Amino acid sequence: MQKLYIILLVLVVASCSSESNKEDEKSMSEKSIISTELDTKVATLLSKMTLEEKVGQMTQITLDVVTKGDNQYSSSQPYALDSALVHKAIHTYKVGSILNTPGVPLSRQDWYKTIKTFQDEAAKTPRQIPIIYGIDAIHGVNYTIGATLFPQQIGLAATFNKDLVKEAAKISAYETRASSIPWNFSPVLGLGRNPLWPRLWETFGEDVYLGKTMGVAMVEGYQGTLGDPNTVASCMKHYLGYSVPLSGKDRTPAWIPERELRQYFLPAFKEAVDAGSVTLMINSGEINGVPVHASKFLLTDVLRGELGFDGIAVTDWADINYLHTRHKVAETIKDAIKMSVNAGIDMSMVPHDFEFAELLVELVKEGSVSEERINSAVSRILKVKMQLGLFENPVTDPKKYPDFGSDKFAAVSKKAAVESFTLLKNKDNILPLEKSAKILVTGPTANTMRSLNGGWSYNWQGSEADNYAKDKNTIAEAFTNLGNATFIQGVSFEGESNIDAAVKAAKQSDVIVLCLGENSYTETPGNINSILMPKDQINLAKALSKTGKKIILVLLEGRPIIFNEIEPLVDAVFMGYLPGNHGADALVDLLFGMENPSGRLPINYPKHPHAFVNYNHKHSDNISVPNYYESDYDQQYEFGDGLSYTSFEYTNLSISSAEMDQKGSIEVSVDITNTGSRKGKETVLLFISDLYASITPEVRALKGYDKIALNKGESKKVSFTITKDELSFVNENLETVAEPGDFEIRIGDLKKKIKLK
Repeated sequence: MQKLYIILLVLVVASCSSESNKEDEKSMSEKSIISTELDTKVATLLSKMTLEEKVGQMTQITLDVVTKGDNQYSSSQPYALDSALVHKAIHTYKVGSILNTPGVPLSRQDWYKTIKTFQDEAAKTPRQIPIIYGIDAIHGVNYTIGATLFPQQIGLAATFNKDLVKEAAKISAYETRASSIPWNFSPVLGLGRNPLWPRLWETFGEDVYLGKTMGVAMVEGYQGTLGDPNTVASCMKHYLGYSVPLSGKDRTPAWIPERELRQYFLPAFKEAVDAGSVTLMINSGEINGVPVHASKFLLTDVLRGELGFDGIAVTDWADINYLHTRHKVAETIKDAIKMSVNAGIDMSMVPHDFEFAELLVELVKEGSVSEERINSAVSRILKVKMQLGLFENPVTDPKKYPDFGSDKFAAVSKKAAVESFTLLKNKDNILPLEKSAKILVTGPTANTMRSLNGGWSYNWQGSEADNYAKDKNTIAEAFTNLGNATFIQGVSFEGESNIDAAVKAAKQSDVIVLCLGENSYTETPGNINSILMPKDQINLAKALSKTGKKIILVLLEGRPIIFNEIEPLVDAVFMGYLPGNHGADALVDLLFGMENPSGRLPINYPKHPHAFVNYNHKHSDNISVPNYYESDYDQQYEFGDGLSYTSFEYTNLSISSAEMDQKGSIEVSVDITNTGSRKGKETVLLFISDLYASITPEVRALKGYDKIALNKGESKKVSFTITKDELSFVNENLETVAEPGDFEIRIGDLKKKIKLK
């Protein structure tokens, strides 16, 4: 009788479902049917494959292996494929994936010819499984000539504009697919919390909430509806904890308690998995002495079991071999392969030989790696290839992408650059400038496209940007084109110095645009021993300050370079990050007031070389006794800082309730008014502070943001919803909890308290 009652109750509840729930169920059902059909196709194909074919699908080689050249580490120029090597890779070793460039960017037509060659060979194999080609198109398809290059991720984060980030990713996907490439190794979802790290600029900054929401926007922009020939597979990277090496040097050990790993580094990956990202790249480094490529806990228990990720897990460059040669946890390469495959990797970015394929076949035949483990990996690889439509359309015709490199795409890139530039100082409102002002442009970042684009631009280190972006403006060119500006190098990255000439020119000018910062770099070549601004740049600034002319400092850099020695000497500071090919034009529009700055810092900008503290620090990070010892929280600029040429007033902070239970929510709203003399965009930031908790709480943490445009005198209401998710943290038992108690909400300079019951 009780069972019958339960059945009737279930039927009654089901009949009361709303129409919207029925629609949701219908959508989920349709997706389930599609997924089931796809899984059936995968299983059918897998059942026909030999062990060697399966292992080949798990093997990814770099392009150099199949090109003409002295050896497998380099291609000869002009670039050309070696047909015998292509045949060897695809027919003998059944390779399923290829990546990278021949060291120079290619035209769309050359990419088409290259990838069509691979796909034509793959079509001649018994199973006719297409190759999946991957590329690091991290700020546009940066290895294709004529592509639209956007600001790097750190600059996109500074826009605090998710819609703009999604649009940039959508364009990048279109242009990547116009190059016949279906797989993009992006976005980076690590948190940039160590300013020494040479890949900080590849992140969305130091904040969890900003990083995960920007990451989702980029995944959605790349992937759209997979199978559409305008979309690509995204690749979350680098799972997990790669971005915070203890030394700040790339690929060196990280030490992260599991509680912090779960609270700060896992959420962005969880959100991206939930958003449907179909591939993931693994962290090259080690955490607490365990290389991630050897961690079954992280690669299987957490990634598959907890996050529910069912896509391809691909290694980074040669990282399985590094278990033997670098990390020293595997006595042989064969041991390293066994260790990593059993831990949960699906595809090895080998990348220079076929040893992985040979040894993995041996391991399976010996029983050291189960064929079931191989089948699960290959199933995921085949599924992504099917989702991308590669079996039906292994290449895309570049002629069918008429908007590639178009003016309308360039306009989006410039808009992103405009919204990324962050005005951090504007003494006596020196900006915007009068158009008639005589300007001296000087400094090492002023006349090079390398400092605008950074690494992964035309080649790995970005060193060819000046050759391949000659049709774009450097800052010096953008200003001198106006007819009232002079460019003098001052100092160069090569150590050349002409400070006297810069000083002489400054005396004949009204204002100095001083461009300092970094040359292009990425990964290990970008490691540095000091985060202080180089002495020659400091000396240039000091010499110019003695002229008495107003100085506008423009920083083009992938990480915050400490300049506290000269900060008091300059009148304005613009943080430009790495704004891309249209960054110089964006800067000119901002300095002359055609555009209003709206960027905000996505990181803390440190003031001292050994005082790296994140904005969401703990209360004990700010212990100080004036005139006794230095341990206070003292930043040059703080996360969220950014000025405008207009002013905004925050009023009427209101909450729908002062109390909330664990299943409830509170609506928070605030009125924003443009009280200045020109239109502008304002980023509204919602911070929450847990006043007391069982784990020492952060001083504050970002839990919401919105970017709005306001005309002079206009007001808008901005609203946020707070649930227990925004009040949660990971406790000592590694549980995500929202503890009852008091919390403080801050928007602008307004505060309210709420209580979680």
